[in-house]
Amino acid sequence: MTTAHDWTGKIGDVWAQEWRRTDRSFAALAPHLNAAILAAAPSETRTIIDIGCGAGATSIATAQALPGAQITGIDLSPSLIATARHRTEAQPNASFRCADITAVAPEHAPVDLYASRHGVMFFADPAVAFTILANAASPGAALVFSCFAERAANVWATEIVGATGGDTAAPESTTPGPFAFSNPPHVAEVLDAAGWHTTEPQRIDFAYRAGQGADPVADAVDYFRRIGPAASLIRDAAPEERDMHVARLTQVCERHRIGDAVDFPAAAWIWTARKAGIA
Repeated sequence: MTTAHDWTGKIGDVWAQEWRRTDRSFAALAPHLNAAILAAAPSETRTIIDIGCGAGATSIATAQALPGAQITGIDLSPSLIATARHRTEAQPNASFRCADITAVAPEHAPVDLYASRHGVMFFADPAVAFTILANAASPGAALVFSCFAERAANVWATEIVGATGGDTAAPESTTPGPFAFSNPPHVAEVLDAAGWHTTEPQRIDFAYRAGQGADPVADAVDYFRRIGPAASLIRDAAPEERDMHVARLTQVCERHRIGDAVDFPAAAWIWTARKAGIA
């Protein structure tokens, strides 16, 4: 399980080092999320918060599309915030802050739009967190975020876990982590209770690109050894098991190779909600 606390240390550091490959893995999802963000933006949008902004990809896209708004990306990882700042030196309407959004949201009020690419599944108490966001939101404010759909539809996760000795039959759970928001009824209940009017989420099936280039399989294996559920399983394995895990992971990546790319089936939900009390 990955918790919010984990992002402040080594996990955040690794994601900062790997921002190009993590952005690449979500490249087929990003246009759908970015379009949903723009579609939901109130006409007088001035203040936008990117929750769990990571290395800044969604913040950058939003800042470029809405030059009249001020976008603040907020993340727990100092390393990711440093990377995001470096990437946006020439983007005057984007800034970044290393903080817990639940602690600092009131300082940014009134917020017209919250956005997030897979950054809201790690709240220790989602109901409390989304209530805080609603309380700091302006009338008519919107909330748009993406999150993974069910684990079984995200083959990048299930097959690499199986290849490296993990439990592929683990039940769906709402425990904070990558798949905490995979169940739409649960998410709708949380949002509604926190003061957000929800609509049916949009399901996006996309290609999760794990590797590309002259040797995309080697690239994918190296990526999974650093990012995702296989990384810790391989790292923590006994030496005699480690080589076997890597060999099986290589076989899995080879099965998903198409030309100079390794693409795994993946699925996500894109949620759009409005602050309650607004028609």
